[in-house]
Amino acid sequence: MSEIKTRLRKPSWLKINIPSGKEYKGVREIVESNKLNTICTSGHCPNMHECWGRGTATLMILGDICTRSCKFCNVKTGKPLPADLEEPKRVANSVKLMKLKHCVLTSVDRDDMDDLGAGIWAETVRQVKLINPETTIETLIPDFDGREDLIKVVVDSGAEVTSHNLETVRRLTPQTRSRAKYDLSLKTLEIIAKSNTVAKSGIMVGIGETPEEVYELMDDLLAVGVEVITIGQYLQPTKKHLEVLEYVTPEQFKEYEIAGKEKGFKHIESSPLVRSSYRAEKHVE
Repeated sequence: MSEIKTRLRKPSWLKINIPSGKEYKGVREIVESNKLNTICTSGHCPNMHECWGRGTATLMILGDICTRSCKFCNVKTGKPLPADLEEPKRVANSVKLMKLKHCVLTSVDRDDMDDLGAGIWAETVRQVKLINPETTIETLIPDFDGREDLIKVVVDSGAEVTSHNLETVRRLTPQTRSRAKYDLSLKTLEIIAKSNTVAKSGIMVGIGETPEEVYELMDDLLAVGVEVITIGQYLQPTKKHLEVLEYVTPEQFKEYEIAGKEKGFKHIESSPLVRSSYRAEKHVE
């Protein structure tokens, strides 16, 4: 007799407020009318209304098709279209139109490009700064296969914070991420930390990790110079994606926050609805 698998029911603490507010509606209209790629919408971020209301948004560059197929991510995967050389200026003008105080830039992986997209990345940061000199920037970058020359092209372009997400603990990395490696991500973060920028990383929990493994991960991040960490609950985008094995309690998230501060992180966001860009403007300091 085959076993019937029982799906976990979402607990009350994962309830999401309905988006509202003048600022939120204004940003949404601009995003939709200009057909902008935002990870806020494609990732169904639960904090979208809060961030947009504070003048923060996450824009995704280099198209909306990724060359990798991680088990947790809902971004389309396949063969991307050629890079748009006009994208940096268009993104910079969009930031101005949206009146963003803080802009997070992220991208799909572009393993199909000779420079893995680093050139477009750097030019986008420069254009955003040129047209929006008062706007602070966080770049949430891929691993660029650990190539220091490409990572530094992006890091040296002028963003205040550079982030690369470790996503999960060492043991679960092979079954969660399609190409990225745990130690390669640590190498990427070490290169970032040695540059003139704040180094940041984020993970998701609820996919089978233990608290001890999370604490080991914290130690690994601190060892390479990471100053900021975000920890949030993984939520399964579709039935094709990695299943949620546990809804981590708010009390456990609080324990992670306390432990992270005691270990030495300068800033930590740890709660069920946290995503890597949550309250990102605070991480600039």
